[in-house]
Amino acid sequence: MATIRKKGDYQWHCQIRRKDFPSQTRTFETKADAELWAATIESEMGRGVFRPSAEAENTSLRECLERYLSEIVPLKKSNNREISKVNIIKRHDIANKAMAAIRGADIATYRDKRGHSVAAATVGRELAVISHIFNVARKEWGMESLSNPVESVRKPKLPKSRDRRLEPGELDRLLETTESIELGTIVLLAVETAMRRSEIAGLLRKNVNLLKRTLILTDTKNGESRTVPLSSRAVELLSSKPARISGRVFGMAPDSITQAFDRACERAGIDDLRFHDLRHEAASRLFEKGLNPMEVASITGHKTLQMLKRYTHLRAEDLAKKLG
Repeated sequence: MATIRKKGDYQWHCQIRRKDFPSQTRTFETKADAELWAATIESEMGRGVFRPSAEAENTSLRECLERYLSEIVPLKKSNNREISKVNIIKRHDIANKAMAAIRGADIATYRDKRGHSVAAATVGRELAVISHIFNVARKEWGMESLSNPVESVRKPKLPKSRDRRLEPGELDRLLETTESIELGTIVLLAVETAMRRSEIAGLLRKNVNLLKRTLILTDTKNGESRTVPLSSRAVELLSSKPARISGRVFGMAPDSITQAFDRACERAGIDDLRFHDLRHEAASRLFEKGLNPMEVASITGHKTLQMLKRYTHLRAEDLAKKLG
């Protein structure tokens, strides 16, 4: 039964007490608003669909971000990046709002404001964090009444995927300007296997089987291990590497690979080529060798064919040759 009392000149206090439900209290500016709220809550209780909202109303996004940092982020693979995204969100006004008060308009404002200073992909990743927090809060943190406002707004429009491939002669020029034999081996291995920079840097000698012509990656971006088949050229490259005390095949860290690669491109006069483009190049070459999408995906580690498509760029002139 709802009890509505006037508080001062401009407020109406409404309290609902019903057996088997927690007490619900809210203050309104008009009696009509208080009566409408009471009728709605009592109807939900009667139909068995009521979800308490006090927790969501009294907990700010900032508090949820802190809880997310302590409970969820440690379980994620790329937790340093996740921490960075959380800390960025905490610096914005939206973090001060109660979870129950955040609407799609607030998310859209955050999206548009961030879009003025960072790339659309960055904004999308930050919105994904906020969305995840709302879902966890609803399912695990006692905020069942929440809806996810991120799901109601437009996602930032991502730029067209890169289609940069190696032009004729660029690979030779690049290898001529590398600072070390090791970097040259890494570049060639990336083109042969479609392995990511971090996967190459973390490759362990014990996970390379030259007889079976395979290697196992246990530390991948999506958290799942995969077995990569090796071409004859890849076997030759890996056979040339002496054993290291650390157990790793290569001695370069991921960031060092990128920096050395960029310097080599500059010396070779190669514009707009990133190390990650070698993964695009490798995936495209696998298709050009006649492998089907499932076979290529098993090598590259892509979980969906849509993502694989973003990494594959077949030259029209090569396709024309197949047409006869």
